Amino acid sequence: MDNIDKRNRLDEEIFTYRVTKNNTVFIDWCGKSVTTLKGKEAERIIAKLNSAANEKEVQLILAKVTGNFKRGNERNSNNKK
Repeated sequence: MDNIDKRNRLDEEIFTYRVTKNNTVFIDWCGKSVTTLKGKEAERIIAKLNSAANEKEVQLILAKVTGNFKRGNERNSNNKK
């Protein structure tokens, strides 16, 4: 796990998720919705999240599911003028 999160970003708990009654999974990054999962893919992720050992592992699962959506040109909300 140490080689994966070298900058300790996953300690900040930047990802959150919600599961609806019909097993739809909504994944948010810093409060903004980035991914919605349905069907078999959602069921697979729910099973992984339920078997996660700790919160950092949950964050890693959510980061892998969201993929490469962030390219580095997004503005940080703290840097607004």
